[in-house]
Amino acid sequence: MKVRTAPKNHLPTLLGAAIALTTASFNTHAEESGIKLPNMVVIGKGESDLVYQPGSVAVVDSEQLELIQPRSTEDALRRIPGIAIKGEEESAVVVNIGMRGLPADSSKTLILEDGVPVAPGLFVGNGRYYNPRIQRMEAIEVLKGAASLRYGPSTIGGVINYTTKTPEPGTTLSLRTGSWNTHEATVEVGGMSPSKDAIFGAVITKAQSDGFMDKGYDMTDIMLKAGMAVGTNQWLGIKYTDYDNEANISYRGLFVEDYENGADYNPAPDDYFITGRRGLDLNHEWDISTNLRLNTLVYWSETFRDYWRYGITNNNTDSPVTGRWAYSDNLNGNNRNFERVGIETRLHVTHRMFGIHNEAEIGLRYLTEEMKDQTIGATRLQDRTGTINRDRIDSADSLALFAQNRLSLTDTLAVTPGVRVEQYTQTRKDLTQDRGVNTAETDNTEVLPGVGLTWQLAPAAQVYGGVYKAFSPAENGVALDGLTDQELEAERSTNIELGVRGGQGGFRYEATTFQMDFTNQIIAGNSNPALSQTNAGKTLHQGMELAAAFQFESGFFVDSNVTYIPISEYRSGDNKGNRIVYSPELLANLAVGYMTENLKTELSANHTGSQYASADNREEISGNNGGVGGIWGGELDAYTTLNLTAQYDLVPQLTLSGSIKNLTDERYVSGLLQGIYVGPERNFDIGVRYTF
Repeated sequence: MKVRTAPKNHLPTLLGAAIALTTASFNTHAEESGIKLPNMVVIGKGESDLVYQPGSVAVVDSEQLELIQPRSTEDALRRIPGIAIKGEEESAVVVNIGMRGLPADSSKTLILEDGVPVAPGLFVGNGRYYNPRIQRMEAIEVLKGAASLRYGPSTIGGVINYTTKTPEPGTTLSLRTGSWNTHEATVEVGGMSPSKDAIFGAVITKAQSDGFMDKGYDMTDIMLKAGMAVGTNQWLGIKYTDYDNEANISYRGLFVEDYENGADYNPAPDDYFITGRRGLDLNHEWDISTNLRLNTLVYWSETFRDYWRYGITNNNTDSPVTGRWAYSDNLNGNNRNFERVGIETRLHVTHRMFGIHNEAEIGLRYLTEEMKDQTIGATRLQDRTGTINRDRIDSADSLALFAQNRLSLTDTLAVTPGVRVEQYTQTRKDLTQDRGVNTAETDNTEVLPGVGLTWQLAPAAQVYGGVYKAFSPAENGVALDGLTDQELEAERSTNIELGVRGGQGGFRYEATTFQMDFTNQIIAGNSNPALSQTNAGKTLHQGMELAAAFQFESGFFVDSNVTYIPISEYRSGDNKGNRIVYSPELLANLAVGYMTENLKTELSANHTGSQYASADNREEISGNNGGVGGIWGGELDAYTTLNLTAQYDLVPQLTLSGSIKNLTDERYVSGLLQGIYVGPERNFDIGVRYTF
């Protein structure tokens, strides 16, 4: 089996084709017509959309993204209360997101792009293998509490929705360069038909870098987006994405002694993590009447992940904290291909049941996905070809029904009861086994009720809250391990949230308390779903989030938030009373800045409290399971990083930007797996953007 690699040197051709298509088919100087691209709305853009939600919400809009100048989606998410990041490398090829004290393995929070799931496998496999690129995003929405009941599965922590850029007439070229020999080019083109009833756009990015600690990457990302009106009350939208990335990264990190001595080499210089994804989304919106709207979404995606790792020769069972990895010539390819097809439809109805204003939503979703999982045994001289040692297919089919009704009991009080039912069947077939004994299957049905409310207590204060049940399914590899139904229960949690939000003038605030009470939480070994998962039994998470921002008339602003989670612990089993892995007690963010018509600048501080990497809550960082190849654990010290960013509009068409991340050059442990992951050192970027 031959490895697939990311396309090389396609950028000039892609840019030329996109610009030619746009200028040939559309009028790039057309005025805005008000045409909309239909999509599944998670939160919305207006202030009324935020206060409509019976749960905590946060939005990072396009202006904030420009100010943050993130290298990745993880970089931008650090600003949102309740979110903890376990970084592996600065471009976040592999994503690790924790919400409200949940382990940072991204398996208990649903991640969407324009309402479409982006994890390669919601039921069949690991959710960390694909992370959307920040360059094509115009906003990030985060939804928690009872409002997330509309989505599933895996919404225990909440929902993160990346919103891609809406096409605009014209062409914009953005260039960025910086530390670690990083070079990035992005072109955005858009246009409108002469009749102004159709719009087209493309965002194309090419990025290369040697990477921090020589963990380099070569990435190409393409998004094509178009929409058109059909008559006066229907709209069609289409989006195609194509992503390839070849990254020189691995599960292996530094040994303790080298970390303490300031080492900055790649501990696995010959390991490669090669990923790609193709996706197609079709959206249709039909405004049937003033009281009736139907949204339908059909989506398909294909994702591959080829992970080539060399074996190790040293097997030091005494102590894994000294020396370096010694590699053999044995090469192992862990190669997975995912395919998913889904269709979702939502009917929105406004009515006058009980003589009051009601807004009902009924949704139906069918999803089928498959993962082909192979391991290839090779050697250094075989050029990534060899013997197939594992060959199996994991598949899942799921059907979900959702219904809710928002009752406006008064002008200030609304109650929203709802229920979600998820039925799913998981199947594993081992192609290396004899026929008749090579298949295992399991199925499950989850009924998830909930209720939320919003109460406009005063013009500057809205109370919101809710109670709902949530779940996250056990993946095929765990539920059907050994071709046997392991009867591994789904993760089930009863979630409670109560908060208040509002503002006046330039002041905005939100304060939320929450509790997640698990009857069973599945904990991955050191928060690593690729290695092992077990029933951890009962767990409890309790905490609060506080956010406040103030915009002064002079142009200065302050934006801050604090997350405090005093309880995040196992309530049963051998680790009863211990803290959940990768669940810091304190997270805090503070940004101060200044904005004028031409200048935007910001100094931000991000604090992550201490956390444990293993359920035994030991303090010393070391390996376990006997040898140096085992999973590592220990306590990660708290750390604080400072970032300085600025952008200046020389003329309306030309913008200069620059950033210094980790201004104080803080050295910290960002995570553990097979060794120590080191947080990125001080680094800088400079960029230019020109709009034609």
